[in-house]
Amino acid sequence: MTGERVRDKAGTAGPSPFHRGEQDAQERSGVRDKVETFARKAIRDHMPDQHREFYGLLPFLMIGSVDQGGRPWASLIAGPEGFLTTPDDRSLAVGALPLPGDPLNDILKNGAELGVLGMQMETRRRNRLNGRVAGLSGAGFRIAVNQSFGNCPQYIHTRRVRWRPRAAGGTSAPTIARRSRFSAADRRLIETADTLFIATASGDRVSGRARGADISHRGGTPGFVRMEDERSFVFPDYSGNFLFNTVGNILLNPKAGFLFIDFAGGGLLYLTGSAEVIWADDLLDAFAGAERLIRFRLDEAVFVAGSLPLSFDFGDYSPNLAMTGSWEQAEQTLAANRERNTYIDYEVAKVARESAAISSFYLRRVDGRAAPAYNAGQFLPIRLDIPGHDAPVARTYT
Repeated sequence: MTGERVRDKAGTAGPSPFHRGEQDAQERSGVRDKVETFARKAIRDHMPDQHREFYGLLPFLMIGSVDQGGRPWASLIAGPEGFLTTPDDRSLAVGALPLPGDPLNDILKNGAELGVLGMQMETRRRNRLNGRVAGLSGAGFRIAVNQSFGNCPQYIHTRRVRWRPRAAGGTSAPTIARRSRFSAADRRLIETADTLFIATASGDRVSGRARGADISHRGGTPGFVRMEDERSFVFPDYSGNFLFNTVGNILLNPKAGFLFIDFAGGGLLYLTGSAEVIWADDLLDAFAGAERLIRFRLDEAVFVAGSLPLSFDFGDYSPNLAMTGSWEQAEQTLAANRERNTYIDYEVAKVARESAAISSFYLRRVDGRAAPAYNAGQFLPIRLDIPGHDAPVARTYT
């Protein structure tokens, strides 16, 4: 997640809180020095009091881990309010064990590296930490904190989450299915999802505080994840907090895990495989709000039906999605891009009087289709048929 002494351009003493992959992503986005200065204050080796209080309010915790084969997995651990406690500011005690079928059951051992995400969906609040398992019992485990920091609420959809334990005395075990290709039900869950969780790890080439697992959240409108075939999908990565923990890890170590939640049915779809970051693509340029694309290739899927002891009542979508697009809109924009060298009929949809000398004209295509993508500074040729002129009048505007 964070911590090598490499390319400290901020000039501050001590090791950088970011490893080489995260720094590469920050430099590519032009935020390297600014984020370095911020992170040295915000990323701590302990939990501040407000974080300790926050974890105590949660009915679930997201965990990223890595199995013996080096494959990351994303997991959800649930319990009644108060199942998470902080004996001190460097320890998080989890009073629950992984759910049936969760790969974390085989990973949870002393010394295991874990990435942790605490999320309160009702308030869109979230905090992150990473560390190692420092104790196990028959009722839970303890995490020794390495790094702790807050996260912005972008793209979190509000949901009221309530603890709903399985009926006491029940004998039926959840159905667990393993496969190397997405089933039709998997595809439906992924294609209609508005939320996903992604686990990554820095890998063996990183040491010290930089080494470790991570888990992060991604949100979008339903359909923001696009299935490509029976083993792969792709989704847009929007502007975030600029720490680039997930993207930076993928740049160093392409292995990744995903978790999709069936909020209505209580099923959990665990995935592990490989991921790549796509920085340049025609479809990326056409997808409003997307900074890059992330493509995932499946190695193994585990679906556990009805194991989740929580209920989720949807509230509303993140307001930050207002500036993002969809795959359908992106395809329409691509089609419009192919028409760049031809004149298209537009009509004036609105005229706004800005001052005595300036008016803004809002145009839309007569056929209702999308306009092409554009960059600042590009020019637009306009051809008008004006009464009294024998030929169309041409003008060019930026």
